[in-house]
Amino acid sequence: MKYLKLKHTVFLIAITFAISSCTSTRTALFDPYSYQKTTELKVETSKLMTKANTPYTNYKEEIETLQLNIEKLIEYEKNKPNNEISFEMWKILTNKEKNLLSGFFKRWETKVILSPLFIEESKKQISDALDLLIQYEIKKDKESKDALLDLINSNT
Repeated sequence: MKYLKLKHTVFLIAITFAISSCTSTRTALFDPYSYQKTTELKVETSKLMTKANTPYTNYKEEIETLQLNIEKLIEYEKNKPNNEISFEMWKILTNKEKNLLSGFFKRWETKVILSPLFIEESKKQISDALDLLIQYEIKKDKESKDALLDLINSNT
């Protein structure tokens, strides 16, 4: 009887540790929705940025649609548990005062037409930032986390 109680107690302790180790993860697990939407937004963003050598007003509706889709994803990311890093990166990407995504669209609206050189350099920076976000979503490893944190820290 004592042996059975001891075995039962050990089993309960093992289950408790297993459950607590799963819930103490500080990084959100891989999310196929986040991955898919971020990848789609990267492609749409790149395509739209290529058109910045023509007047902003020609693409205002497309830009607003893209920005709305980004806002929806940000709201989703904000409410995912243990997702502070990805959410912070999205806040930086959409900060109009930074030189990333929303900053690019603000500049395009202000300048009306952007130079091909500026467009290409901006596309590379934004694409690289989105790639870091995508890689972090896929891998959730220390290397991708550190790379994303470096970019976040250099933009705060």
